[in-house]
Amino acid sequence: MRLWPCLLPAALLAQPIALHPDNPHYFLYRGKATVLVTSGEHYGAVLNAKFDYQKYLATLAKDGLNHTRIFTGIYREVPGSFNITGNTLAPEQADWLTPFVRLSDGKFDLTQWNPAYWSRLKAFLSEAERRGIVVEICLTTTHYNDTHWALVPWNERNNVNGVGAGLTHTDPWTLKDPKLQGFVDAFVRKLAQEVKGFDNLYFEICNEPYFGGPTLAWQRHMAAVLKQADGGRHLISQNIANHEEQIAQPDPNVSIFNFHYARPPRAVAQNYSLNKAIGMNETGFDGFDDAIYRIQAWDFLIAGGALYNNLDYSFTVGHEDGTFTPPAATPGGGSPALRKQLGFLRRFLDRSGIVKMSPQPNVSSVGRCLGQEGELYLCYAHYGELRNGFRPRYAVETTKRTSEWRIQVPPGRYQAIWHDPKTGQEIGRGTFEMDWGMVLKTPEHAEDIALELRRLR
Repeated sequence: MRLWPCLLPAALLAQPIALHPDNPHYFLYRGKATVLVTSGEHYGAVLNAKFDYQKYLATLAKDGLNHTRIFTGIYREVPGSFNITGNTLAPEQADWLTPFVRLSDGKFDLTQWNPAYWSRLKAFLSEAERRGIVVEICLTTTHYNDTHWALVPWNERNNVNGVGAGLTHTDPWTLKDPKLQGFVDAFVRKLAQEVKGFDNLYFEICNEPYFGGPTLAWQRHMAAVLKQADGGRHLISQNIANHEEQIAQPDPNVSIFNFHYARPPRAVAQNYSLNKAIGMNETGFDGFDDAIYRIQAWDFLIAGGALYNNLDYSFTVGHEDGTFTPPAATPGGGSPALRKQLGFLRRFLDRSGIVKMSPQPNVSSVGRCLGQEGELYLCYAHYGELRNGFRPRYAVETTKRTSEWRIQVPPGRYQAIWHDPKTGQEIGRGTFEMDWGMVLKTPEHAEDIALELRRLR
């Protein structure tokens, strides 16, 4: 029988995922430097009681992925929200697990905890922990409209505690209602205590707070409450912006700065000097082609990012193995083939010793490079680009070609190994003497190509 980690003496608790002390742009997890890479479901794996999370986590692990993102159960969508078919964040009322007890009249008592929710959350974390999967626990999200606000426990119509009176969907995460905030703080403290013993999680304050009202002051308050309740044991993430933004006044309690739709990955360079992990934890609105999201993953991580999470709509109730084919109106893609491609990317980076690497903007005339100067370089180029129009805004050229890369690295003898990111296979190699500058010709390839350049001694 498994003992919940929060019941174990503190000395026996495993060290949770952390920023790597030698290079805080990456993570240290179970004694190894790593990045977090996944293509995961739409955040309802715990709150949706019908979702088979064991099959889901087994699928991620089988495909070589090590991350997933969940919402906590204090938010729910309705079928059809954002044109998502089989939306895991839109369970039927009877299948929606929340942290609070639901009374016979359908309302919530915010002073009573729901044992079924906390049991499922810890069982999920335990299963993910067993498989080496790190979980982002996103506390809450912006309420995009009154439809979503009308569903949540904080709305006065849905609780017996007189909480949320007179508020609109833009008001809750602003500190303007002390009574509401007191219940929210109590929930966060309860959450921190329940999951304290797990090593495979970090917290995110709020999903897309830049829409619909959440203030920076409220986000800082939540980070402070989390740190105090958790004792600083787990990392805290902040979702900064869609696309890009240079962070002017970073919260010292935050260790991961996450962006959505960060293509091209300018957000990494803009914030690299913060010496924190930079992530891209949501993708979409670029069509269904696997190449689009594979390219975005490689481009972001070779730019120096630490985390990539593709929002994968092939996971639904009944298709927890990720085999559902989303219809045309869905705002993104996802497939078994894409997950295998991302699994290769994760293994490629993990075995390369990334903790000693940093962006190397002057190494290659084509694409971008990550490397340890004079020792090892990982370079990547692709034929995807943003284009006019709404869907897809991002398109990929599929013509086969060769190209010439002007490479500048310190003198020495090097081995060049070319990889096909789509198949994970080696497609060429050679050894040469480098005297600062040299032109390398790629093998024939389509869509994208990766170069592993190692100095031989």
